[in-house]
Amino acid sequence: MNPAVFVYLSSGLFLGWSLGANDAANVFGTAVGSRMVRFSTAALIASVFVILGAVISGAGASHTLGKLGAINTLPGAFMAALAAALSVYLMTQRGLPVSTSQAIVGGIIGWNLFMGQRTDPAIVSKFAFAWVASPIMAGVMAAVLFVLTRAVLRRTKIHLLRLDQYTRLGLILVGAFGAYSLGANNIANVMGVFLNVSPFHDLKLGPITLSSAQQLFLLGGIAIAVGIYTYSERVMMTVGQDIVRLTPVAALIVVLAQSLVLFLFASQSLAAWLTAHHLPALPLVPVSSSQAVVGAVIGLGLITPGERVRWDVVKNITIGWLLTPTVAALISVVGMFVLQNVFNLPVRP
Repeated sequence: MNPAVFVYLSSGLFLGWSLGANDAANVFGTAVGSRMVRFSTAALIASVFVILGAVISGAGASHTLGKLGAINTLPGAFMAALAAALSVYLMTQRGLPVSTSQAIVGGIIGWNLFMGQRTDPAIVSKFAFAWVASPIMAGVMAAVLFVLTRAVLRRTKIHLLRLDQYTRLGLILVGAFGAYSLGANNIANVMGVFLNVSPFHDLKLGPITLSSAQQLFLLGGIAIAVGIYTYSERVMMTVGQDIVRLTPVAALIVVLAQSLVLFLFASQSLAAWLTAHHLPALPLVPVSSSQAVVGAVIGLGLITPGERVRWDVVKNITIGWLLTPTVAALISVVGMFVLQNVFNLPVRP
C-alpha cells in the first residue's frame, strides 16, 4: 500500500482526535463534572466502547452522509476532513462543545462548491431536521425520565449511601452505552468521506472478517480514543458544570437521554423495523451529540426548582454551532483550491 495513503487519512484521524477531545464530554461530562466518576475511569470506558460502536454499528449513518457529496478522490476527502477537523479544533480551544456533524457537512458542502456541484436540498434537510430534533428530543426525554426517576425514588426511599452506589454504577453503564452510541453514530463524521476511496481490502482475522469500511472505522475509533485521553477534560467540565449544576442522578439521566437520541439516529435495525410496519423512521444521519446533551441539560434545568439555566453559556455554545459549518465550508473551498493549483494534487477526479 502506498504510504501516501496514510498522509491523506491523517486528516480523518485528526478529525477523530478532535471528536474525542470534544464529544467525550457529552458522554461523561456530567459524570465527571458532578465528581461521581474520575476522569481516568471515564476516559478508559469511553475509549473502549467508542471503538466497539464504530466498528460494529458505524455503517448506518455513513450512507446518508455519502449522499450529501460523493467525494471520489483521496486529496478531496483529505481536505474535507481537514476543514472539519480544524473548525472543531478552533471551537474546542475555546472550551465549547461544538458539532462534528455540522463540521463535516460544512467540509463536504465546501467540496461541492469547489466542484461546482449542486448540494441536494433534500439531503441537507435531513441533517437540518436531525440537528433541530435531536436537542428537543433529548430535552423532552431527560425531563420525562427525571420526573419518573424522582417519583420512584420518593416511593422506594433508598438510603443515600446506597443511592450513591447505584448512581455511580449507573453513570458507568450508561456512559458505556453512550460511548458505543457515539462511535456508532459519529464515526461517519470521521471516516465517512473516505468510504468511496478506501485503500483497504477485506481482512480476515480467524473467524472474524473486517470489511474495508470497518478497518477505516477502527482507525477512526482509535483516533477518537486518543482525543478522549489527551484533551477532553476541559470540555467535560464545561458541559458538566457551566450550564446547570447537576445532581448525580440528573447527570445519569442527561447521559441516558443523549445516548438514546444518538442510538435512534444510527440504528439500521430500528429504521428497518419501523419501515416494515409502515411507521415513520428517523433519518440515519450523524447527529450532534453536543446538541443532544445540551438539550438534555437545558430540559432538566427548566423543570428543576431552584435551578437557573445559564443562558449566556448556551448563547456562546449556539454561536459555536452556527460558526462551525460556515468555517468548515470556507476552509474546505480554500484548501481544495490550494491542493489543486499550488500542490497539483488531483482534487477533481
